[in-house]
Amino acid sequence: MKKIILKPQKEEFVRRFHPWIFSGAIHQKPNDIKDGDWVEVFAHNGELLASGHYQDNSIAIRILAFGEVLDTSVFWIDKLQKAYQYRKQLGLAISATTTCYRLIHAEGDNLPGLIIDMYHKTAVVQCHSIGMHRDLPWIQQALLKVFGEELEAIYDKSSETLPDEYAISIQNRYLYQQSAPQIALENGYRFWIDWELGQKTGFFIDQRENRKLLAQYAMDKTVLNAFCYSGGFSVYALNAGATSVHSVDVSKKAIEWTEHNVALNGGSERHQSFTEDVLSYLKTCNTYEIVVIDPPAFAKNIKKRHNAVQGYKRLNKLAMEKVAPNGLLFTFSCSQVVDRQLFEDTVTAAALEVGRSVRVLHYLSQPPDHPINLFHPESAYLKGLVVHVE
Repeated sequence: MKKIILKPQKEEFVRRFHPWIFSGAIHQKPNDIKDGDWVEVFAHNGELLASGHYQDNSIAIRILAFGEVLDTSVFWIDKLQKAYQYRKQLGLAISATTTCYRLIHAEGDNLPGLIIDMYHKTAVVQCHSIGMHRDLPWIQQALLKVFGEELEAIYDKSSETLPDEYAISIQNRYLYQQSAPQIALENGYRFWIDWELGQKTGFFIDQRENRKLLAQYAMDKTVLNAFCYSGGFSVYALNAGATSVHSVDVSKKAIEWTEHNVALNGGSERHQSFTEDVLSYLKTCNTYEIVVIDPPAFAKNIKKRHNAVQGYKRLNKLAMEKVAPNGLLFTFSCSQVVDRQLFEDTVTAAALEVGRSVRVLHYLSQPPDHPINLFHPESAYLKGLVVHVE
């Protein structure tokens, strides 16, 4: 491994188990170091602190082990085995009613730069760092070792999440065998998952528990599912007895998936979909007893945070105006740079402009297969509120 020496006192961040080392903390690095190289990190006094992947960026090192890594193959098998056992402990990897879950959640599983989602017997891998992508042969080997015959295919979907200058040379592809898009179960509901054409790895697994919560309130209610993607919230609401559900998304493909998933689970006669911009729809639609707004990330970096906050404020104001008296709003943000307090402050600002009495029923987050690293608060990316609007 290449050797990197930190500036004096900069090792304190490592001792506090934060998984990132920024470029400004580096005192010395080899001249021949390349993006994706494994490195060992040393304090200024020569003490070995950690091992990880190097990348010529503001986040220069993503730490994979706080110590020495002697055998890369053994390292990966051990990491994936522990992650699999943890999902078994959660009841997900052995569930008869839920066959899609997140196996690796980047920093939450002490593997920054790596996402692996399981859809029945297919593993979909998404690398967010060059080092992770270069380690794919080890990751593939470890997946096969851990899952054995239970694994039918491994699909690499990293071209959208890697740096442009690196991603231009790669294509999304199957690393092991091949599997067509298929139906996976979530809490007993059937969903068509297309990891090749869909957003992220194919399905928003992180909303599983929040969809289940919506079902508790949906009986005999009119529901709007805005930014519906493939209709997860719509399916839950319909099967919980909603009188009508409207699904809205600007993507024609998303609406097709929504209608397909609604049909798979029944309730089509109470469902209507609209291929339309959500903000435009909210300006002209009637009121609903429950409104769900789950937009894509409005900000991918800190420079765009102010504009994102303004966007969330406008969206929540319009949504609250369309909640019928004594109705509910389920509102979310998945922007990592918008923390929970800022998100809640933004929703509060929207409520003040609407001028209606609003109270919080639930604070929402991501499910336990998307674990939050206590030493890396940035991994708590999904924020949500259920508010009652008088």
